[in-house]
Amino acid sequence: MRLVRETDALLSDWRSSALKFEGEIAKVVLGQERIIRLLTIATFARGHVLLEGDVGVGKTTLLRAMARAIGGAFERIEGTIDLMPADLVYHAHLGEDGKPRIEPGPLLKQGEDLSVFFFNEINRARPQVHSLLLRLMAERSVTAFNRDFRFPHVQVFADRNRVEREETFELPAAARDRFLMEVQVAMPAERAARRQLVFDPRFHDVDELLRDVEPGLFDLDALEIVARAIQTGVGASPALETYVLALWEAVRDPAAAGIDVAGVDMERLVLGGASPRGLSYLIRAARVRAWLEGRDMIVPEDVRAVFPEVVAHRIFVDPVYEIDRERIVAVLIAELFMRVPAP
Repeated sequence: MRLVRETDALLSDWRSSALKFEGEIAKVVLGQERIIRLLTIATFARGHVLLEGDVGVGKTTLLRAMARAIGGAFERIEGTIDLMPADLVYHAHLGEDGKPRIEPGPLLKQGEDLSVFFFNEINRARPQVHSLLLRLMAERSVTAFNRDFRFPHVQVFADRNRVEREETFELPAAARDRFLMEVQVAMPAERAARRQLVFDPRFHDVDELLRDVEPGLFDLDALEIVARAIQTGVGASPALETYVLALWEAVRDPAAAGIDVAGVDMERLVLGGASPRGLSYLIRAARVRAWLEGRDMIVPEDVRAVFPEVVAHRIFVDPVYEIDRERIVAVLIAELFMRVPAP
């Protein structure tokens, strides 16, 4: 009983810190409250995130603000056609004395303090680079110079170039499944936020802007402990479990669930639904969302709030429908919530 009370007190204190974390990021990233909440969920679920969105909508600013508020180091790399796995690990160059030098690459530069690693335009990099990134995501370690380097706190964020298709390498299903979430970062919907971003000089100097974010809100070692405590401290009722399994079955066979999307052959639409890993990620995220809302049990709203970001990219559709995939999957999920009764 004493241990339970201590855990409850720990989670309550950290919930206050998590809400402050969201408030600090919202100071510099306007009109993106839902995105900030999703990335907070990913942080406490200890999952990686694939970001989608146009150039210049503030993805890098958002991640730099996260890294500053979390208290760890931030590193970024740009995907290019000639990027090789070694480029993430070390940088070879000639020194001023004309002698060769080897410097740590973006992965090794910060050592174990690395907390946010941003891979910009990941689909411009070759599959060999994707393989190294997959190991980092799965094991939080890489091998270099005949030894293993560990990154116990790292979260990987990546985005894709969705405009230019030449010289790109789309992520395979196995790689996308490693991301806890795929999050759409759009322009702020509020007119006032858009006006402020364009006309307020405060938002034109990112380095100066980020100084408004209070640094080091979290102890990185304790963050891992709290993340585990959330997963053990937030429960799910048998009725909720039945509901989630019913959603899973309907995703895998929408025709059998009576789901209909106009102009789509529902019998052939879905080639594969979410994997067991994907559903376990869904519950991890739902538990964190329930905790942030001040509950110790998951409710259907928690599942629905994170379902599109956690599950949509794990639904593999027939190639005939791939060009209109985003719209079709969005309608499929909306119909799913209408057809499957919630407890």
